[in-house]
Amino acid sequence: MNYYYALLMIMLGFGLVIFSVYFIYTFYKEKKLQKILAQPMKQEYKKILDAIALYNRLNKDEKEQIQKSILIFINTKEFVGVNIDVTDEMKVVIAFHACLLLLHVELPSCYENLVTVLIYSHTMVAKQVSVNGGIYTKGEFLLEGQSASDTVVISWHDAKKDAYHLHENNVILHEFAHEIDFLDGNADGIPPLPSSKYHEWAKVLTHEFNKLSAVLLKNRNWGKYKLIGSYAATNEAEFFAVVTERYFEKPEALKKHFPELFKELDSFYKVNQISESTKSQDIF
Repeated sequence: MNYYYALLMIMLGFGLVIFSVYFIYTFYKEKKLQKILAQPMKQEYKKILDAIALYNRLNKDEKEQIQKSILIFINTKEFVGVNIDVTDEMKVVIAFHACLLLLHVELPSCYENLVTVLIYSHTMVAKQVSVNGGIYTKGEFLLEGQSASDTVVISWHDAKKDAYHLHENNVILHEFAHEIDFLDGNADGIPPLPSSKYHEWAKVLTHEFNKLSAVLLKNRNWGKYKLIGSYAATNEAEFFAVVTERYFEKPEALKKHFPELFKELDSFYKVNQISESTKSQDIF
């Protein structure tokens, strides 16, 4: 009897310690967030934001909301330059695009698992070893960015080029789309979704991914699939990251040529990037 009583007391004590640690962590985390949000946004930050193409498509309320998210992101993530000095411009540009993806997404945390943003000055050269039929092949390929566990890698040369003008591609949006994809534990092109939306999302994205893969295999009659491009056919995770880029960068064209795909992305991101003046444009 004494043994079980002692064991119960130990378990209760252990539980109390865990609860106390969690309570203290949560308390100081909340205090830190309050302190961050009490800071006014620097004028230098605002000037940088005003020059970013996608920022100028947001309405007044969205701009105010994302400014708060940017302050939290900048003050809770570590920015590390690789043979390059990290500047306020780098922090603001990267933080803006990362926070844009989650502007209207209801998640319990904002990239909580992300610790470090690693910034290179230019496109990186990465080595790759592939195996085919027992034959090992070594090669090199250019890398504009990468997302892995608690670190996102960004090429500043490419990120800066993408930030101030609307292109098809945006390396920051691409890599942080991967971070969102990872949130449910699987890099499968399906972000954290309510169970009621999971089936339709998977059906639409899988259908378009398979169609794109078939077009790539034949390598002719690309038609509307030129908008998405061959890299998206790598796997479902890359497909999700690429179409996320198109949703923000080329929403008019994506909606026109892939209405069901646009609908699913729009139901998740909920960011209206389509301006009245460009609704009728057919842009590839």
